Amino acid sequence: MKMKVMKVMKVWELLLILSCVSADILHEDLFINGCSDSDGEEMYGMEGNEKWYADFKNQRGVDALPDFAGHPSFPGHYENAVTNQQICKSNLEKTRNAVKDISPELDPPSSPIIYKRDNVELGVQNTLICHVTGFFPAPVKVYWTKNGDNVTEGTSINVPFPNKDGSFSQISRLEFIPQQGDIYSCRVTHPALTQPLTRFWDVEVKQPGVGPAVFCGLGLTVGLLGVAAGTFFLIKGNECS
Repeated sequence: MKMKVMKVMKVWELLLILSCVSADILHEDLFINGCSDSDGEEMYGMEGNEKWYADFKNQRGVDALPDFAGHPSFPGHYENAVTNQQICKSNLEKTRNAVKDISPELDPPSSPIIYKRDNVELGVQNTLICHVTGFFPAPVKVYWTKNGDNVTEGTSINVPFPNKDGSFSQISRLEFIPQQGDIYSCRVTHPALTQPLTRFWDVEVKQPGVGPAVFCGLGLTVGLLGVAAGTFFLIKGNECS
């Protein structure tokens, strides 16, 4: 446990998990304030999901809740997050000086998983999701391709989310319009990897089969012709008699 705390403190200044009990129901609230030389994170979560995070690149706070959920306000949170980053970087430098002889641990991510948000319909906009987990430190970098060409438009990635074992997870999304035969890939890089991890996903929508319908229609046509022929010969036979 001591080494795990040391490992987290190497890059992230603070990881705080709060649990509260209300009406005999256990809830887990999560607050993260983390920083490194080139990146930073402040995030609030509940029940394993993000509620709000600070987007330091675009200098704004982001409501991460889905459309169907209630959306509480977060007044002043982004300004507080900027102040917390300054404190975090100061504490990080002090921590580095205290543990400078300890080599940092690196945990590589597991193989990424790609799945679609909705059932695929050709020509209808959808979302591909690339899920990466099990890595330390955060973050990973995710690159998308379509038919071998790099894709940046319509891509996004969430802030790193901590797992209970001290590692992290991230999800990258790609908005796309499925066309039959297109091949997409999600490529993940991380300092613990000697080479990127890549997972492919191809658009394959099965068309309705025509064989049974054709044979059924042919059988019905032959049957009707047989009835018509039988009726013709029956009438002719009666006329001859």
